[in-house]
Amino acid sequence: MEIRSYVALGDSFTEGLDDLTAPDGGYRGWADRLAERLVAGQPGLRYANLAVRGKTLRQVAGDQVPVALSLGPDLVSVAAGGNDMLRPGADPDTLAEAFDEMIVALLQAGCPVLMFTGFDPRFPVLRLIRGKVAAFNMHLRAIADRHHCHVADLWSMNVLRDPRAWSADRLHLTPDGHRRVALRACEVLGIPVDEDWREPWPAVDHVPGWLAARRMDARWARAHAAPWVGRRIRGRSSGDGIPPKRPQLLPFSPTPAGPAVPSLGPGFLEHSTS
Repeated sequence: MEIRSYVALGDSFTEGLDDLTAPDGGYRGWADRLAERLVAGQPGLRYANLAVRGKTLRQVAGDQVPVALSLGPDLVSVAAGGNDMLRPGADPDTLAEAFDEMIVALLQAGCPVLMFTGFDPRFPVLRLIRGKVAAFNMHLRAIADRHHCHVADLWSMNVLRDPRAWSADRLHLTPDGHRRVALRACEVLGIPVDEDWREPWPAVDHVPGWLAARRMDARWARAHAAPWVGRRIRGRSSGDGIPPKRPQLLPFSPTPAGPAVPSLGPGFLEHSTS
């Protein structure tokens, strides 16, 4: 498949939080990194990233899909539903129906689709939604099979179960986590790469004990979980008023390599290994 234009749709995962390695100090993320790989083999690649943090599946379908349809790209990536899963009462079956309608609209317009399953949530508290995510993932795989879409299975990426793949908020990937997801997407699309997303993480000399891990959990609850709950109570979203970082389908210039990732990811000591 020749990819001369690419549009990325979704939420904070696709916007690139927390990969602050863009030249301007902003978010880079796996989608930008995928575009970098694409432009290496297709000079002149045009790329748009319409993803905005905090968006639900309904918002992605209602706000971003129509724009993508108007652009008519050779590839659309869609990752949505994660923010819905975090909300009480989310029904994977209902979400899957809406996701299927979104995919059908894109395909009928002639836009090939790259889909993503959800991650396997292993941190305390987040483990409570693991069953819902697994059920939603089964639907996503069925949708991909039914419509012959590319699908990057993030649930099966065991390397992302390492705390070093995650930033301190436990919801967003570190730069190396995003790098590995981009490599996984390349694998699915058949794009040659010289790195392997399965590469083991460096060995660590020390793992926090049980008590230290519980203290980290408490700090996470105060610094990240409580503000999130507060926004839900007020009916606010982290993406309110934030525009897409690349709203137009324009020629893409490769991003210079970001800073080296240390052997211990920046959020490692903020995570529980339980």
